[in-house]
Amino acid sequence: MTHRVAVLDKENCQPKKCGLECIKYCPVNKMGSDCITLNEEVAKAQIDENICNGCGICVKVCPFEAITIVNLAEELKTDKIHQYGQNAFRLYRIPTLKKGQVIGLLGRNGIGKSTVVGILSGNLKPNLGDFSSPPEWEQILKHFHGTELKFHFEKIANKELKASIKPQQVYNLAKAFDGTAKELLEKYDERNKTNELVQSLGLQNSLETKLADLSGGELQRIAVAVAASREADFYFFDEPSSYNDVFQRIGVARVIQGLAQIGKSVMVVEHDLTLLDYLSDFIEILYGEPAAYGIVANVLSTKVGINVFLDGYLPNENVRFRDAAFRFDASTSTDEFVTTENIIEYPNMEKKYSNFSVSIDAGKVRRSEVLGIVGANALGKTTMMKMIAGVEKPDLGDIQSKIKIAYKPQYLTNDYDVEVISLLEKANGGMLEGSSEEEIIAHPMKIKKLYNKSVKNLSGGELQKVAIAACLLQKVDLYALDEPSAFLDVEDRIAIAKLIQRFVRSYGKSAIIIDHDIQLMDLISDSLVIFHGTPGREGRATSPMLKVDGMNQFLRSLDITYRRDETSMRPRVNKSESRLDREQKQSGKFYYRN
Repeated sequence: MTHRVAVLDKENCQPKKCGLECIKYCPVNKMGSDCITLNEEVAKAQIDENICNGCGICVKVCPFEAITIVNLAEELKTDKIHQYGQNAFRLYRIPTLKKGQVIGLLGRNGIGKSTVVGILSGNLKPNLGDFSSPPEWEQILKHFHGTELKFHFEKIANKELKASIKPQQVYNLAKAFDGTAKELLEKYDERNKTNELVQSLGLQNSLETKLADLSGGELQRIAVAVAASREADFYFFDEPSSYNDVFQRIGVARVIQGLAQIGKSVMVVEHDLTLLDYLSDFIEILYGEPAAYGIVANVLSTKVGINVFLDGYLPNENVRFRDAAFRFDASTSTDEFVTTENIIEYPNMEKKYSNFSVSIDAGKVRRSEVLGIVGANALGKTTMMKMIAGVEKPDLGDIQSKIKIAYKPQYLTNDYDVEVISLLEKANGGMLEGSSEEEIIAHPMKIKKLYNKSVKNLSGGELQKVAIAACLLQKVDLYALDEPSAFLDVEDRIAIAKLIQRFVRSYGKSAIIIDHDIQLMDLISDSLVIFHGTPGREGRATSPMLKVDGMNQFLRSLDITYRRDETSMRPRVNKSESRLDREQKQSGKFYYRN
């Protein structure tokens, strides 16, 4: 037995433009019933899930991909925790909190993580699916009777629960607080932990700076510090790694783990699998259809949970939630795919500012190659990319190449009102729909549903995907992408990494990628440039080296070792001072044991 889920993307639904094909072609409508109608109040389509037969014709005929129809198991009906309205997103089941443990939430963007946070923090009252006549707390507590969560919701009902939340969009901090980092920390420090957190998160040089003048990484760590300094029962951190380098991510992880160690309930949404693996005690997978419905799976150990997510199959529940598993190449060498033809050569370069300088050792990018750039923040990685891309001119060294370069910046802006399709067609230099470029780039990135949305209304992840697509659609020789993983979920990170790699190899292009997600860089890079130096003062870049040599050098600087998971072949950080960690450090093989 199944029950029907019919969801309408109200922004994509445009009856004035489409001719109401969904209403015209619905077979239930043709038989005289009102399955799909036009809601005159909001001028949008409306679907009656009770009489919908699930044929999917409306999904196929809608030109704006505004309709999703799914059949779910009948027993899930009793597990419905919240539904936002008719034909709107709904969440089934809710994660269980564990005192003294870090729970990692793993799932796609738009699958219900924000709903989970809202409910568990007390900011959103669960309606158990009854959006027209929401239940009172007595009925809600009865629903959770006999579960670990009943006590949690009793505290919410009695207004006794204190929650501390680190939001995803840290740039809103600067809009909400017109002061320095120190003033913000002192305002919210309820645990008298400011000094300790400043040291742990490397914020000593940021305290006297106004929030509006801080970098993305500094803002992210300030937000983590503010959330951790508050006195609460439940702590939630939404993507705490964004904009931070690997060194800083480890510091963030230790702060989060420190809260669990003093008996707090901690939950984290993180798309950097290496970091999630490092800091989580348990994993709860969310699966479903983005923007349509989300289902919370049973809690699993960290290792098993991540491997199950990559496999796309929940063995205990006999549910496959993705058509294919993600697999990682066990080989550490990808050089056989790269040609010997140089697409660009650059000399030794230097760039000096009033209080910072960067020097770059000479190198080259070969045709069909992905060159990765890794290192701490504030060492000049973005400056190097801008000099190669021609956005900035070096003080010493002159790139003679006349090749065309497309550049995707680190920080993206969406403060303009234009449809996504217009932006992409401008990048493509012509029509996109029905073109080979749409088939090669837009379809694998699953952005067609965004075509008719305004850029100003895109989420962080949607904006990132559109920016990557706009970069790749340009007719150039070299693609330079600065932090393409920011705000993307795990599935999109892996899919886009493989798309970029396949694109440059198949079409004789080349790419330069800067990113702090080591797993992504391991997956996508053919060669690596490593940055060393003193953040904010001076940076030095090596010449490009083979990936295995570059990763080994980079991991040595972090003092961490990597092994491959025996099931998924994904990279995993060895526990410090574990047997494998000691053996690999002694042998000098910080990057995988071959």
